[in-house]
Amino acid sequence: MKKEERGSLDQGTIYIVSTPIGNLGDFTQRAVEILSTVSLIAAEDTRRTRILLNRYEIQTPLSSYNSYNKFKKGPLFIGRLKKGESMALVSDAGTPGISDPHYHLVQLAIGEGISVNAVPGPSALLAALTVSGLPMDKFVFEGFLPRKKGRATRLEKLAEEKRTLVIFESPNRIQKTLKDILTVFGNRQVAIARELTKIHEEIIRGNLEDIGNQDRKWKGELTLVIEGSNEKKRKP
Repeated sequence: MKKEERGSLDQGTIYIVSTPIGNLGDFTQRAVEILSTVSLIAAEDTRRTRILLNRYEIQTPLSSYNSYNKFKKGPLFIGRLKKGESMALVSDAGTPGISDPHYHLVQLAIGEGISVNAVPGPSALLAALTVSGLPMDKFVFEGFLPRKKGRATRLEKLAEEKRTLVIFESPNRIQKTLKDILTVFGNRQVAIARELTKIHEEIIRGNLEDIGNQDRKWKGELTLVIEGSNEKKRKP
């Protein structure tokens, strides 16, 4: 693939680049060209991003940008952009801004009149929806549920949601989450997408009771898709 010369992109522009959620082959040609051409790549975890860059022989400098340093790094990046440099923003996997702090830098850029361009690509949220077998014309993405404080209140609110619900969960908490949702929501249809696009990809479909009672040790990254409420609200 022929690489563009550095500096041939729009000056002073930040590119929001989606990266593979598992299979490194799920990377667009445009994304490769953008990352090869910008002056700097801001990454949530530079170690994980380096694996991807090495696969595509991209040698652009990397700088970390995460929830721990966003207030320090943000103004520094804005300063470079205002001087005419272009940069790319990537997350560990998938589309930046979903369950990570990258929207903070986008807000800063917009506030300074800096151009922000999207380079679309993989998303665990959308990938899980497409294979869930549940309605995806209208859906709600909740990210990660609260672990303790506010968890019960949030679940009670979501139980009234008629749209398909999508959440992320970790392997060590998924069993508890399934039981909590069953208690509050009732026995709805659900799909769990595990290790999407990876060698051990698995889609588990069924109802909350059956899946929640499975005796298994969960591993890998999990996306949970839950049927929306079909109950009509009672009039007072």
